[in-house]
Amino acid sequence: MPHSKRQKIGVIGLGIIGRGVTANLRCKGFQVFVWNRTPRPVPNFVGSPAELAEICDYIQIFVSDDEALLQTAHQLSEKLAPRHIVIAHSTVAPDSMRAAAEIVEGRGARFIEAPFTGSKIAAEKGELVFYVAGDEATLQEARPILEASSKEIMKIGELGQATAVKIATNMVTAASVQATAEALGLIQALGLPLEKFVEAMKGNASHSTTLAMKMPKMIKRDFEPHFSTKHMLKDMQIANQLGLSNYLDLGVTAAARDQLLEQMQWGYGDDDFSAVARKYLPETESTGHEEPQLAEREEQTSAEAIAPAPEVAPVLAQMSFPPSVAAAGVGSAGAGEAKEAIPARRGFLTQLLRRARQLLKRPVSPKEG
Repeated sequence: MPHSKRQKIGVIGLGIIGRGVTANLRCKGFQVFVWNRTPRPVPNFVGSPAELAEICDYIQIFVSDDEALLQTAHQLSEKLAPRHIVIAHSTVAPDSMRAAAEIVEGRGARFIEAPFTGSKIAAEKGELVFYVAGDEATLQEARPILEASSKEIMKIGELGQATAVKIATNMVTAASVQATAEALGLIQALGLPLEKFVEAMKGNASHSTTLAMKMPKMIKRDFEPHFSTKHMLKDMQIANQLGLSNYLDLGVTAAARDQLLEQMQWGYGDDDFSAVARKYLPETESTGHEEPQLAEREEQTSAEAIAPAPEVAPVLAQMSFPPSVAAAGVGSAGAGEAKEAIPARRGFLTQLLRRARQLLKRPVSPKEG
């Protein structure tokens, strides 16, 4: 639509995706103004979201989380009017997306929910896939803007539902990469060439575009961010919260979340989320990250917290464990390994002690006696 290209587009958030979208909009002939929380020396950078709303009729938001989205909506609201269309691309909880819509629509402006799939390369090539929800007439008006940086626009349904679909797709992506990291670790432990596993996966039904992109980089320990660990962790936390609120046991998603959280705790939050492979593939060279230090008092407290009660010890003695679990016992690892394993051991042993106490309290049935 030539008319649309005469309109000014505002982009809020100049991260990996926001930068790619901005470049594509300009390439397609749109006039683009931008704002980022951290000032950037880029063309048409304005002073605030409110100033952006004064200049532009269409505003795309690429901030990272729920709080940032709601804060941005409030900052925009003082200058919003019926002429505005606000397009929110953040992956957040569905309730947060609906709350942002209420803020925008409360000023008479229109709102589109448009989370996306595709990371750095897709954004740079204009090949994102948008999952959209909103009023049909508003979607039609905003379509040329979305088309500038996408290869597909998928209508999902009501506000909040597009975000739910996005969260669900990321659950599969995170789980796939986590499983691949573990598989690579197993292949290497068995002394097999990792490249043979990559070759085998190419003909496997579970192969995917994500694995084709991630596996070679995981093997090389190349974790340049295309989709960061901290952002995938945030999405898995949202997924688990949604699961809890709907009485669903999302065990695989919880496991993926925990491994991402471990990478965050080690200071790798800005790495690509495929950095979960770091745990399973040995270091080839120094990464410049120092091991987190646990205070001596914390180690003592942890040891006390996981020590079995006297009445539980006999039960534990009768229970058998696989070698990997037995190796995780307190005091079985070297000093460096112990520091790395303490959180995992604490969680496992807490569950183990709880189960043992349940067994002690359970009455013996006639068949067992």
